[in-house]
Amino acid sequence: MTDIAKEYGTAVFLLACEQKAEKEFADSLDIIKSTLLENPEYMEFLKSPAISLNERLSSIKNVFIDKVPEQVLSYLHLLCERGRMSCFFGSVEEYNLLYGALRHISKAKVTSAVSLTEDQKANLIKKLEAVCKGRVDLECEVDEKLLGGIIVEADGKIMDGSLRQRLRDIREVID
Repeated sequence: MTDIAKEYGTAVFLLACEQKAEKEFADSLDIIKSTLLENPEYMEFLKSPAISLNERLSSIKNVFIDKVPEQVLSYLHLLCERGRMSCFFGSVEEYNLLYGALRHISKAKVTSAVSLTEDQKANLIKKLEAVCKGRVDLECEVDEKLLGGIIVEADGKIMDGSLRQRLRDIREVID
């Protein structure tokens, strides 16, 4: 995520807090995010300098007017006007991190060599909740390139328990 995306995400989060509408903004940003992910050509349309700004702004209004609050619509307009639509996904990620912190919810991404069982996930959540001091939402993915172990990313920290990292650690001790 770029610094610019973080700044935009922080700004829209502060606006949401000012309006006391953090959940409503989060839900609205998710609606927009889903729409853009499901229709990548629409995102390309919004980013295209070959299409007039008025046409792109009208399109945003037509697509989202009844789905999101006026302030979120204005936020999307601002990104489009400034040529920053490519920062949208990163800004939503930053918004969600701040919103999660406000609600004492951490998002943890776990990468493992094989799929984790439900018991393993439950045990991992319990341990992460103790470390993060709050609720943890777990997102799991499998990376067959890992020889074994897991890599956990939570609250901006990376806990690398992969076999590859252990081998690196051993190599450092030997050298």
